[in-house]
Formats: sequence, C-alpha cells, structure tokens
Amino acid sequence: MTALPCGLVIGLLLGALGGGGSILAVPALVYLLHQSPHEATAGALVVVGIGAASGLACHARAGRVRWAAGVAFGGLGTAGTFLGSRWSAALDPTALMTAFAGLMLAVAAAMLVRTWRERQKTSGTRPAERQKTSGTRPAERQKAPAAARNKTCPARHQPPHRARTPATRLASALRIGATATAVGLLTGFFGVGGGFVVVPALTLVLGLEMPVAVGTSLLVILVNSATAFATRAGAGGLDWPLLASFAACAALGSWLGNRLAARVRPQALSTAFASLVTVLALSMAATSIPRL
Repeated sequence: MTALPCGLVIGLLLGALGGGGSILAVPALVYLLHQSPHEATAGALVVVGIGAASGLACHARAGRVRWAAGVAFGGLGTAGTFLGSRWSAALDPTALMTAFAGLMLAVAAAMLVRTWRERQKTSGTRPAERQKTSGTRPAERQKAPAAARNKTCPARHQPPHRARTPATRLASALRIGATATAVGLLTGFFGVGGGFVVVPALTLVLGLEMPVAVGTSLLVILVNSATAFATRAGAGGLDWPLLASFAACAALGSWLGNRLAARVRPQALSTAFASLVTVLALSMAATSIPRL
C-alpha cells in the first residue's frame, strides 16, 4: 500500500517533466519501504526503467522521440554507468545516502534556476507579442517576407558554415560525450535516470525542442537504467514483488503525467517538485551526516 502512491508520484513526474521524478525512488525505498541504500539504488533502476518505457511509448506515438539521438546518447554513457555502479557498490551506505542528499539539493537548485530563466523569457516576450498583434495583419503579411529575407537569410546561412568546421564538430562531439558519460555515471552510482541533466543537454547541445527533448530523454533513461541494472544483476537481494507493484504504479503514473503535461504549466510543476526535493534532501542530510 505504501508503494502505490510513491510509484504514482514518481511516474507522474517522469511523464510530465521527462525526468527528475526518479530521484524520489531511492528515498521512498529506503525510508518508507525499509530497503538498504544499496538495494534501493539497484531497485530504483527497475522502477525508473519501467516508468520511462511507459512514458516513452506515449511520447513516441505523438512523434516526440528522436530514436537515433537517444540511443547514441545512451550508448555514449555506458562507460560512466559501469563505473558508477562499481563505485556505488563499494561505498559505505551512510556515505551513499549523504551524497544522495547533496545530489538532490543540486537537482532542486538546477530546476529552480531553469524555471526562473523560463519565466524571465516568457515575461520578456509578452510585450513584444502584444505589439505584434496590435498592428494590422494584412500590412504585416506584406512587409514581413521582405524584411525576413533581408535580415534573417544571412544569419541563417552563417551558422551552418561554422558548424561544418572540424573544430566545431570536435567540440560538439566532446560536449555530447562528456554529458552522456556524466549522466551514465549518475545513473550507475545513484540509481537515478538522470533526466534532469539529459533534458537540458538535449536542448542545448543537440538543439532539440523542449517537447522532443522530454520524449527523447526517456529513451536515454531507459538505456542507462538497463545498462546499470545489468551491471548490478549479480548483487541479488531485491524484493521483486515489491518492485513489481512499485514499477506498475510508476508506469501508470508516467502515462498520466504525459496527459497532465498538456494541461498544467511545467513551470508550476517544476517549482513544486523542486521544493519537495529540497525538503527531502535536508531531512536526509540531517539523518545521515551525524552517522558518518
């Protein structure tokens, strides 16, 4: 009964935000379902993987998944996933939970900063949009094509020439490889999907639009979770009935989250989620640090 609401909340956040919800799986398994930290980080991979697969199916039907980019990004993080899984198994459980609390604080801060920047962009574009709509539409339709041709065409042709240079391609490949390795390292070490890193990386590095980045990030999470779990497969000690019920609720929540994303502002959802993660992280730090 405890696993049901936890799985729904985690899946809901996975489907709506494309990541972040998986970071709640480990605290739920440790503090509510009484799993050890090592069992929780391994079991969370099952929950996150199934929740990501459910959300991925919904986004794929809507055409918001770039399969080649997602598989390539997840494949590049395989080495980091393997190393993270090995390091996590050798770490003291108390130190692991303390480090996880630090990760949660970093995630909450990153989400709040990203939400604040999005609000600044939207507030800055609204006056301009009002000015555009206040004019007469027929006149704008006649002037816009000529202005667009004179002003935007040179700027459009310039970035492709820069992008084709070997130095730019190498720098872009290095950024993608470093980001993918970092995501894999987080997945293997903490048992999280890493969507809070994948979504910004897909938008900034690969230039994907936000809805497409959210859908593609679930494919990356699925690949990383499967790799990390395969590395830990011989550990044993997992409560499979508990994980099955937890994962089933996460899959249902992910499907609901995909529907919710179109009706609720992502900024409000991100702010509420970041606040919850901050409270949980401070509670975990207060419990774990004295035991070090």
